[in-house]
Amino acid sequence: MAIVVNKPIPEFEANATGGIKVTNTSHLGQVLVLYFYPKDNTPGCTTEAMQFRDKYKDFVKAGATVFGVSRDNMKSHDDFKAKLELPFELIADTEEKMCHMFGVVKNKIMYGKKVKGIERSTFLIGADGVLKQEWRGLKVPGHVDDVLKAVKLLKKAA
Repeated sequence: MAIVVNKPIPEFEANATGGIKVTNTSHLGQVLVLYFYPKDNTPGCTTEAMQFRDKYKDFVKAGATVFGVSRDNMKSHDDFKAKLELPFELIADTEEKMCHMFGVVKNKIMYGKKVKGIERSTFLIGADGVLKQEWRGLKVPGHVDDVLKAVKLLKKAA
């Protein structure tokens, strides 16, 4: 089932670092930021993770919980999280269930070959479990500020 802005997100269950299980209902009452990224320890993904890290206290103050999501396994996530001192958890979507549900798996051309990759995307889910906003195919510079602005607007509206 595809996700649609202004509709509740479908059922899902995923495991995150820190032994946390994340579901479509586990964070009701909190604003949820899910950012999907291609791969741990790659330049763009490292930059994006550090920007979310550096603004993390602002997200918490605005009432949001942040999760990074990629197809990497838990060990890769644990290492990436420790290396960058990330204060938020990373979801290991090794079977691509969330990636497909959120529609972020795209065909890309890498070194002249067609590959399936993750399109850098962020989803803002309201405290009521409804998808409020999405950013797809985004560029890293300035993105985290845009998401934080949207979270603050959501808080104001609540």
